[in-house]
Amino acid sequence: MKLLKHIQNKPIPKGAKVWKREASRGIVFDEDSKIPLLFVSKENYHKLPGGGIEAGETKEDACKREVLEETGCTIDIVKEVGYITEFRSYTDYFDQTSYCYIGKITNKGIPHLEQGEIDEGFELVWFTLNEAIVVVINDKPKNKEGLSIQKRDLYFLEEAKKIQG
Repeated sequence: MKLLKHIQNKPIPKGAKVWKREASRGIVFDEDSKIPLLFVSKENYHKLPGGGIEAGETKEDACKREVLEETGCTIDIVKEVGYITEFRSYTDYFDQTSYCYIGKITNKGIPHLEQGEIDEGFELVWFTLNEAIVVVINDKPKNKEGLSIQKRDLYFLEEAKKIQG
């Protein structure tokens, strides 16, 4: 898989404790060529469905599981988009690699959000790829994490548009 971008707000201090995480995300299309995004209403931004890769899980399986949990949709993975590395140092030092895939929705169901996602006001919304790009560009996140997610997911969406032609 191809490295698309490295996002870093400041250098990692020598000897700093860094929390590392790998995650998978999906840009998944339904029969009407629409993709789901999660609107994080508490912080005023949209994000791609996805999350952390669990021990023993492949990147692809994590993408399928996270999309199912957050959107209720089962998917087939069609293509790799690429991966982005992020280093955030707002409160803790956080080093994340996010892998992104294009998928096709095979069945729609009901999201199964975690309590933290419910508390953040996660709401499932559907857009064409072009609409999703415009929505994410126009988001006004209320926190630094949201700004980082906005940059990351916008880059994934724009890369998917190049791939889709």
